[in-house]
Amino acid sequence: EVQLVESGGGLVQPGGSLRLSCVVSGFNFWARPVTWFRQAPGNEREAVATISRSQGFTYYADSVKGRFTISGVNAENTVYLQMNTLRPEDTAVYYCATAPRTASWGHYWTDSSRYNYWGQGTQVTVSS
Repeated sequence: EVQLVESGGGLVQPGGSLRLSCVVSGFNFWARPVTWFRQAPGNEREAVATISRSQGFTYYADSVKGRFTISGVNAENTVYLQMNTLRPEDTAVYYCATAPRTASWGHYWTDSSRYNYWGQGTQVTVSS
């Protein structure tokens, strides 16, 4: 059974940092891309960052480039999202998800319909 479990969310002041974790099981972490999405109330789900260990790349949304870093640790079956210089507009529920390995993933990674497994989400609130 494929599972993704997020943790690490919370309340942080603007300018602060958080590190989210996504522990994956039931599939070969090396073989499938894993992506962090977020969804704020009233907004559509937004792709934030993706990592493909086997294909050797990461991609980021323009809104988080230079502030967020996605990484994966094979031995821990965990994907991390390090979030620095947080802003109130980063407030959202953050989800991790995985999709089948796909060629030219850079063209498709933001399309949420391509993902067939999702975690339950973790709330991030940036507020003073």
